[in-house]
Amino acid sequence: MKMRSNSNRQISWPVGLLSILIMAALLFIIVSSAEAQDPSQSVTDDEVNAIAKDLFCPICESTPLDVCETQACADWRDVIREKLAEGQSEEQIKEYFGALYGVRALAEPPAKGITLPVWLVPLIAIPAAIAGFVLYLRSLRQPAQIAAASGEPVSMEKDEPHEDQDPYIARIEEELRDM
Repeated sequence: MKMRSNSNRQISWPVGLLSILIMAALLFIIVSSAEAQDPSQSVTDDEVNAIAKDLFCPICESTPLDVCETQACADWRDVIREKLAEGQSEEQIKEYFGALYGVRALAEPPAKGITLPVWLVPLIAIPAAIAGFVLYLRSLRQPAQIAAASGEPVSMEKDEPHEDQDPYIARIEEELRDM
């Protein structure tokens, strides 16, 4: 009986070693694939630039973050990449930069608080200007419409001077008509 147990040990020893090697290889594959799936590496430059185009460089005046080549902008783009990897939305990231650096960092100011007039004035001023222009055009057409309704031709010339007209101007107009 000792022989059998000795032969079982000889067979089980290589199988055990092979099992340990296979387990170590599987563990290595799992760990390396987990490192390769770093979430910040899965965020593309296009996703970062889609948000960066709506932010302004903190150093360069009126330069969008996606085209600025300063180190500060590169750092901001890295922050955007990290926040996207954490699962934050575009609005959350813009709110973060707006809270940290102020409204000047945003390409489009929020429609609340002190920036609300920036959004409301054009919405009120443009229709008001159009309505004023239409009323002006209608006032230009009214003398012609009144004359057309009465059947009399509209004449722009003045045949007789008005009582309140200066005699000198009336004489000049009369001479001009005679020419």
